[in-house]
Amino acid sequence: MATSFPSHCSLVKIVLICIGAFVSVLIPTSEGAVKKYQFDVVVKNVRRLCHAKPIVTVNGMYPGPTVYAREGDRVIINVTNHAQYNMSIHWHGLKQLRNGWADGPAYITQCPIQSGNSYTYDFNITGQRGTLWWHAHILWLRATVHGAIVIMPQVGVPYPFPQPDSEAELVLGEWWNADVETIENQGNTLGLPPNMSDAHTINGKPGPLFPCSDKHTYALEVEWGKAYLLRIINAALNDELFFAIAGHSMTVVEIDAVYCKPFTTEALLITPGQTTNVLVQANQSPGRYFMATRPFMDAPVLVDNKTATAILQYKGVPTTVLPLLPKLPAPNDTAFADSYLDKLRSLNTAQFPANVPLTVDRHLFYTIGLGANPCATCLNGTRLTASLNNITFMMPKIGLLQAHYFNTKGVFRLDFPDKPVTPFNYTGAPLTANLGTSMGTRLSKVAFNSTVELVLQDTNLLTVESHPFHLHGYNFFVVGTGIGNFDPAKDPAKYNLVDPPERNTVGVPTGGWTAIRFRADNPGKYLLIMYAWMINYKFN
Repeated sequence: MATSFPSHCSLVKIVLICIGAFVSVLIPTSEGAVKKYQFDVVVKNVRRLCHAKPIVTVNGMYPGPTVYAREGDRVIINVTNHAQYNMSIHWHGLKQLRNGWADGPAYITQCPIQSGNSYTYDFNITGQRGTLWWHAHILWLRATVHGAIVIMPQVGVPYPFPQPDSEAELVLGEWWNADVETIENQGNTLGLPPNMSDAHTINGKPGPLFPCSDKHTYALEVEWGKAYLLRIINAALNDELFFAIAGHSMTVVEIDAVYCKPFTTEALLITPGQTTNVLVQANQSPGRYFMATRPFMDAPVLVDNKTATAILQYKGVPTTVLPLLPKLPAPNDTAFADSYLDKLRSLNTAQFPANVPLTVDRHLFYTIGLGANPCATCLNGTRLTASLNNITFMMPKIGLLQAHYFNTKGVFRLDFPDKPVTPFNYTGAPLTANLGTSMGTRLSKVAFNSTVELVLQDTNLLTVESHPFHLHGYNFFVVGTGIGNFDPAKDPAKYNLVDPPERNTVGVPTGGWTAIRFRADNPGKYLLIMYAWMINYKFN
């Protein structure tokens, strides 16, 4: 058991969903192939923005290698840790049916892989196809330790949209000139949010709008008249991102490895942890066109508001031709964001139905809060602390799944509240008093095969802010969203229970709420975790 990981998380919004009794079974595969990968976690010197620094990578690649498989395949990935940090890998969006040991979050479903040691992840891909991704799930190491997962349909099964001529992965990320672990530790010591990134990246490269970056620009060559499927992943730690391609529209066909009703858009919005597949027709005047990404933030929160670029390069066009820039939405364009999200709908066909729970066995209501707990060594005498229902998660010293499996007492409690103990006007005037939070390793226990509705409510504790959430082990349906305080008497009447988007990661709007539904049919212990600076600060 590694001991260097901290026993608590100072800025973590997290709750464990404990569903039934964990069953340690790897589902056998009767038809799929076995795909094997070797992941060597190594430190490599990388130069960006005129700065060189050592970063943690997989196989010396940034981003790391893409995992390719088909629906029904068995995937075996041996991870050997040659870096100085403990390591674990999460296979983001893979359901890990009855196989929670392979999910990957350190101190939740496994002990971290210590330096010099190896661990083998062994899982089957059941009932899923599309684009997912993998990343480190300890400390801030996922800033550079991440990569794509491409799951092709079974042999002979076509896409439910026109067959593309070619495909490419676009991994959106962030870059810090300083060491990310140093930045994280400095923020924790001061009790403040960590410094924002110095650049955004596309496939690890910021593009020529940044200094010393002409050579650090990703280019995708296309042929006129052909169609391309772009698999877009937001691997950024902190920022929701807009993405657009100059002169080209995009047809959205899949989100979070779930087919959706196709629609055409000039730009898209993608939250940390989400994936989006789009079809692009190379039907414009042959030239060079910028693909660009920059943050969306409609709250009074500082973000790295710089634009990263890559190039869509028509075959045969000289590289001396200057690319055209797309028109991205304004950084605070809430209207565009709402309009885009409203267009997302499940495909909901006979082959790919939307099995939305129409009745609910368990109602959960979680408020998302930002507090300040006493800290004698911190800059202002307090440490900013995130919470759900005013509870800040404390990281255990042994894995929670291990503690459950071996019935180890005193590691966690099963009394996470279904709703706030003290209701208040969640999105009213900013609240700056009584900001202390309770600390504890408290889990919510959900009955096996029950249907669950969870409402995630933003609050104006210090400030409102958008919040991306990822549920491990499950997909869910985003049945409703709104601004202000959720009204249980009126808002459910406006739910979409026919074809809501099915996802594994969702954004809670600034000063608003999001309602999700799922069936608890995957036994185990799974994280509900928020991706933003407050979660990444000491955990992810």
